[in-house]
Amino acid sequence: MSKTTLNDVSTEPGPTASAPAGTGAVGAGRAFALMLVITGAAGLLAAWVITLDKFKILEAKVAGETYVPGCSVNPVVSCGSIMESDQASAFGFPNPMLGLAAYAVVICVGVTLLTRVSFPRWYWLTFNAGTLFGVGFCTWLQFQSLYRINALCLWCSLAWVATIVMFWYVTSFNVRNGFLPAPGPVKRFLAEFTWVLPVTHVGVIAMLILTRWGADLWA
Repeated sequence: MSKTTLNDVSTEPGPTASAPAGTGAVGAGRAFALMLVITGAAGLLAAWVITLDKFKILEAKVAGETYVPGCSVNPVVSCGSIMESDQASAFGFPNPMLGLAAYAVVICVGVTLLTRVSFPRWYWLTFNAGTLFGVGFCTWLQFQSLYRINALCLWCSLAWVATIVMFWYVTSFNVRNGFLPAPGPVKRFLAEFTWVLPVTHVGVIAMLILTRWGADLWA
């Protein structure tokens, strides 16, 4: 019985199947496609909830009232503080609106891959660039949350984890298929241990959060 993993890939049948690495159209295994669907859905859920709460906060302000999001449980875990910060509208509009579009695209890519469609190199590299922007933007937001706003949003944290997972697996996919240059040992490592990268990345963020607030998270 064969085992399906996140690192499974499939090449397009015909001439491109025997093309040199990095030149043909490439599809992905079911596990990889499902990973994109699940992480995209998690990010989309987080963006949707944050967007709704943001609108409720604005409506309450217009009415001269105060709305406290359900995920604001103490001074540290305070989604409201994050949503009302300047950093929450980095591009002139609420950040989660960008997430609504971006995570929907990720879901579409994952669903398309489930139909056994293959994509060319430029498509995979463009997709990788999008996930790189996403993880870079999340890193900036993490810094702002920990050291400038001094509050943590649980829904934001879910989006961070989803983005980190998809970034590392898409990058690993491109390296292993020759779309991104890398030496042989790196490709062999990624073929077996891609999971180490997102786990380590998320672990570092968790350690920073615990170091920053510690017991105050549960106060």
